[in-house]
Amino acid sequence: MKKNGFTITELLVVVAIISLMSTLVLINFKLGERQFALEGSVHKLSQDLRVVQELSMSAKTHDCGAGWRMKGYGINLIVEADFYLLRARCEEKANPGNYSDSTIEEAIKLEKGIKIKELKRNGNQVSALSIFFYPPEPEIDFGGANKALVTLCLKTDINNFKSVSVNKIGLIAIE
Repeated sequence: MKKNGFTITELLVVVAIISLMSTLVLINFKLGERQFALEGSVHKLSQDLRVVQELSMSAKTHDCGAGWRMKGYGINLIVEADFYLLRARCEEKANPGNYSDSTIEEAIKLEKGIKIKELKRNGNQVSALSIFFYPPEPEIDFGGANKALVTLCLKTDINNFKSVSVNKIGLIAIE
């Protein structure tokens, strides 16, 4: 009498194949999750740049205090940080060109596992970068430059990165 069934060898082969496939799927899922976080952070940064640009263009006021007038809004970034700051810039009335910046909300955190890899002004690397928008045209201030580039990357893989550029006429683009 013959019994139908599987041998132990056949069962072990099937379990090994299922384990291998599960491992591959999990690894790809984690990589996809990190890539999604990078994409989300880049889009959030470009959106926040547009927000400060709109705040400036709408001439929304910020309380600068006595002796100061509202100049514009911007973002401050630092290499290796996992956050950035939205700032209001005030100019001293008696001493034009003398600025005081104040944070308009708490630090904006990048997605988990994402950091600022590189900051460039006119193609030159810098350790910190401020991008300010002044009404009414708008005038964009990168500290005397014509273009700024902000590159975000995965903390675990700096070769996996995305960039946001801003040019002198206010065009914000994801590269």
